[in-house]
Amino acid sequence: MSITSTADAIRVAGLEKSFKDVRVLRGVDIAVARGSVFALLGSNGAGKTTLVRILSTLLKADAGTATVNGFDVAGRAADVRASISLTGQFTAVDEILTGRENLIMVARLRRAGDPGAVADDLLRRFSLAEAGGRRAATYSGGMRRRLDIAMSLIGNPPVIFLDEPTTGLDPEARLEVWQTVRELASGGTTVLLTTQHLEEAEHLADRIAILHEGRILVEGTLAELQRLLPAATVEYVEKQPTLEDVFLTLVGGNR
Repeated sequence: MSITSTADAIRVAGLEKSFKDVRVLRGVDIAVARGSVFALLGSNGAGKTTLVRILSTLLKADAGTATVNGFDVAGRAADVRASISLTGQFTAVDEILTGRENLIMVARLRRAGDPGAVADDLLRRFSLAEAGGRRAATYSGGMRRRLDIAMSLIGNPPVIFLDEPTTGLDPEARLEVWQTVRELASGGTTVLLTTQHLEEAEHLADRIAILHEGRILVEGTLAELQRLLPAATVEYVEKQPTLEDVFLTLVGGNR
């Protein structure tokens, strides 16, 4: 399958979508460079999930254009689906199966060669090798999310959509997922991440777009967005540890 030579893995121009009388997307424009992490930041109802569903061919836009991996989402939906993986807000892990069995099942569905080897490689990559023989029902929230993302990577899709991947996770599990996202990007995978958490976007994203009421308000690097506001007055005060600092220190980083 061939792709266009564009440096952008995702391009969106003038995208609009309404549900009856509710305008959810009102002319969205974004560009996501290959091998980067792009965070789409917004509150509930901003239109984040709707945009991801359009980009992953699950919804049709009312107006505008979008390409993923060089393919038009409306005209070449099959090529787009072959280029992506989508991980939603809730894990798609079968809790009755072991972690390894979950991976083997997906590898077989995607007709991957040697499903067992594919599963073992992903278990190693995502630090789940020791837990691979355990039922997924015994996994922590962070482990399940890592397994879910590992399952989504079978077939090596160049673009992955993570729709609020840390929803409901505790601080320790959230950091596990963040590390996974960093490793994906370092390996050349393009990641479009939707989140409501400012800290998540700060830690992970090469570029950030703020989506509000169906429109992109601003888009840029963290430094560029910070320069939109006046510089803060410098005051020297004793820094107190955050609750997250206390929690992670006490639990010692053990899963």
